[in-house]
Amino acid sequence: MSSNQLIREQEPKKLWNFFADINAIPHPSKKEKKIRIFIQEFAKSLNLEVKEDSVGNILIKKEASEGYENRKKVVLQAHLDMVCQKNTDTDFNFDTQGIQMKIEGEWVQAKDTTLGADNGIGVATILAILASKDIKHPAIEALFTLDEETGMTGAFGLDKNFLSGDILLNLDTEEDNEIDIGCAGGVDVTAEISYKVENITSEMIGFKIELTGLHGGHSGIEIHKGLGNANKLLNRFLYEFLDFKIQLISFIGGGLRNAIPREAISYFIIPKNYKAELEICFKSLKKEIIEEFKSLEENVLITLSPIEIENEKSLGFTQSKQIIEAIQTAHDGVYKMSPDIENLVEASNNLARVEIGKGKASIYCLTRSSVESSKKWVSTSLKAAFELAGMKVSFSGSYPGWKPNPNSEILKIALDIYEKQNNEKPFVVACHAGLECGIIGEKFPDMDMISFGPTIKGAHSPKERVSIPSVQKFWKYTLDLLENIPLK
Repeated sequence: MSSNQLIREQEPKKLWNFFADINAIPHPSKKEKKIRIFIQEFAKSLNLEVKEDSVGNILIKKEASEGYENRKKVVLQAHLDMVCQKNTDTDFNFDTQGIQMKIEGEWVQAKDTTLGADNGIGVATILAILASKDIKHPAIEALFTLDEETGMTGAFGLDKNFLSGDILLNLDTEEDNEIDIGCAGGVDVTAEISYKVENITSEMIGFKIELTGLHGGHSGIEIHKGLGNANKLLNRFLYEFLDFKIQLISFIGGGLRNAIPREAISYFIIPKNYKAELEICFKSLKKEIIEEFKSLEENVLITLSPIEIENEKSLGFTQSKQIIEAIQTAHDGVYKMSPDIENLVEASNNLARVEIGKGKASIYCLTRSSVESSKKWVSTSLKAAFELAGMKVSFSGSYPGWKPNPNSEILKIALDIYEKQNNEKPFVVACHAGLECGIIGEKFPDMDMISFGPTIKGAHSPKERVSIPSVQKFWKYTLDLLENIPLK
């Protein structure tokens, strides 16, 4: 039996079959056209009312089961796009290929790419509920948003007349023993500068330094773990190499803003007479970093090798120094823990991507915070660091956090159901990630909402995997919750 067929045989079969269907369709952020067509055709095949708004969000309506007509209307919500990350040596095109899945023990994962369980499991769950004829539920509005991962475009573009539900169940969190009632807001910070390249003289020698093998992961949910950031770690070498009059040819590291960078590479030159000193410095710092991260990043690989520079051009030393020092100065990781909620990261920054070469340098960050004032403080601190290097800094894509409501009616019902099913209480949390609930809540302030999901590990990285038993637990919990939605 093929891996794909084996996944389709897992319970609940309807859910896993829809997940396999979804993953057979390319659906990167901002390129959700094929999956949107699939969702619309699915609704039409069941004679369900379906409509699409001006930005591409899809809403499917299903009438209440017999006897549930007097219950409050529920919005089931998930996003259609997925984070696209792969290992450098993996030949895979997210725009044209479906995700190649496999089962490892009790986990479903992909072959050297992200899996798309975030948020494909949520989408598949909603489709399975809509397709079922025997699940008890109130009237449902199934909302499928687009481009959550790279801009929250769907949530931002949602028309205030698009929904009429009373309760929103967001199926986009990643620990099956947690119920989320709040999340962080965020803002994209971008620093850019153009520069004149210089010809390389015969007194110079070229090198390539490359760092690979880091875990990476979700830049919100996993930012507190202290995992290595490839951009910051590689820049530690470049900063030390300033003593050897380093001039950058290029520096490319990281990928999406919401993923902790796993890989980075830089090409540079130094005067030939510094070669021996640089190699000694490299070996010493490499040993230091491997020792520092040995319990977190057991597979990190750092290499230094000579390169031919006959046809290359570089930045000058002064500008190389300014940019390297700016990256060294820019904060990465947890900035502040919440003083009000135990173990919650209040504010953080992910120095997500560096692109230097061919006359332009760009640095991309994602700053998150559950408190608007500290979000501003972190982002303006970054702005100051980059402006000291002469870079132009812009803010974009700002979105609000979701303020917790511990007195929520649906939360009390959700807590009771979880405890009855599992003989223990769930954790009620606010997460340090960007959920669409904050944006939707601003548009629909009277809507009661919670977020929950199955256990997903390594989201936003090629190590992403979802627990099969956890999906079964999540499925049962979702159905019981629908059956116990309160009266209008």
